[in-house]
Amino acid sequence: MPASRVLIACWSMLVVLSIGTVALGQVAATGLVSIAILAVAVGKAWLISDGFMELRHAPRLWRWLVLSWAVLLASVIGIVITPA
Repeated sequence: MPASRVLIACWSMLVVLSIGTVALGQVAATGLVSIAILAVAVGKAWLISDGFMELRHAPRLWRWLVLSWAVLLASVIGIVITPA
């Protein structure tokens, strides 16, 4: 698939995920909704790193570092915002 089609597909998915984030934000604030929003954010980070930053062609270590950073941040935020 040509690079422009990949970018358009990534952009389209980011739009859908952004709309999903806004829709989830309109729902009553619960721990489960917060986790869902964080999961969407990790999905968006994956699309940005693999699609726009083109890390899908990079060594696995770089992909792992970038994606694990997003997962780590989402995990820490999820732990902090959900009640004990």
